[in-house]
Amino acid sequence: MTTKLGIWGMLLLSVLLFATGCNTLEGAGEDVQEAGEEVQDAAD
Repeated sequence: MTTKLGIWGMLLLSVLLFATGCNTLEGAGEDVQEAGEEVQDAAD
């Protein structure tokens, strides 16, 4: 029983870390895009 609980716990932790990583990368991508737009506007 303890082994199954440990496996499910590790699986849940992995899913949560993966979801958090995706959100972080998405946010960083948006920041880079906004910075690029500002540079482009300044060049115009």
